Amino acid sequence: MEILIQEPIAQVLGSVFVALTLSLAVGPLAIFLAKRIGAIDVPGSAAHKKHSTTTPLAGGLVIFITLPVLIVFSGLWRVSVLYPIFWGSLVIFFFGIADDIVGFSAFKKFSGQFLATAILVYGGMTVRFLETANLSLSVSVITVFNWVLTFFWVVGITNAFNLIDSMDGLLAGLTMIMASFFTFFALMSGQVELAQFSALLIGMSVALYFYNRTPARFFLGDSGSQVIGFLLAAIAILYRPPDLHPGSTWFVPILLLAVPIFDTSLVTLSRLRRGKPLFQADRAHTYHRLVQMGFSAKQAVLVIHISAFLLSLLAFLAMFLEPNAAMLLFFSTLLLGGFLIVFFEVSVKIEG
Repeated sequence: MEILIQEPIAQVLGSVFVALTLSLAVGPLAIFLAKRIGAIDVPGSAAHKKHSTTTPLAGGLVIFITLPVLIVFSGLWRVSVLYPIFWGSLVIFFFGIADDIVGFSAFKKFSGQFLATAILVYGGMTVRFLETANLSLSVSVITVFNWVLTFFWVVGITNAFNLIDSMDGLLAGLTMIMASFFTFFALMSGQVELAQFSALLIGMSVALYFYNRTPARFFLGDSGSQVIGFLLAAIAILYRPPDLHPGSTWFVPILLLAVPIFDTSLVTLSRLRRGKPLFQADRAHTYHRLVQMGFSAKQAVLVIHISAFLLSLLAFLAMFLEPNAAMLLFFSTLLLGGFLIVFFEVSVKIEG
């Protein structure tokens, strides 16, 4: 039975409630299935794995089971523009759950991510930043550049969410914040279906946080973190700011997703500087650096969550500034992020 509510805010709140309730109910089933199929994280199986007990990788299974039901229940199955996201997320999930069970090489992981992104592009979902830049380029050249930017954005964000999932409750909390702002922004722009879809992610992430907070009953796994990253990257592509100057809005998704982007940049640059393999997990993430600085685990997670919230508020503020002021705010934020990367690299020792 579909949600028979016409008011946008009521639709959004109803979607959050139903997604939360169903995801909480599915949690124990997902834990059972993860154990049965061997999606288990064993302590000490890698140098960066410091948890003390064998833990099921059930987060992706929660999403895989609940999302199709929620799409039907909410009536979003009628919204054809969302179809590429649905099919692409299935590809990400199946590659992710296989990785959780048997372990995949970086090449296989990227293969799944490129295939899922190709589904988005084939379905007409591409980054359209260059179309607002008033460049004297032909339509075909702009189209190709849009495709390249789309692959870079979606694959990059999908991996960024996978990388930042380094502590109990961290990624689920970030998803709550980011999905909430995307929902609010989509409502502002009149994109009710997109707001409703983002609201489903809010409800699911609250449930994931309930199971993933310390002490975690399950981890999100590659299947969970990558699907979340893919969904948010795709939502960012579909989001169209309200009737405001493009110079004040083109970077809004970047600010909303800035924390995973920062963490990935930090880890990548750190591994390059230390001559470490780019795809070999270590403890060079933002969370680990904060703990090394003396923060407790909970405090480090809270600092990262607060940072994501403040950056989202900056994105909201920038939308209503004159383009020059908005661009100054954005590039000042980038500069601050660069200083933080240098600070972490110079001042904070990396364990392991």
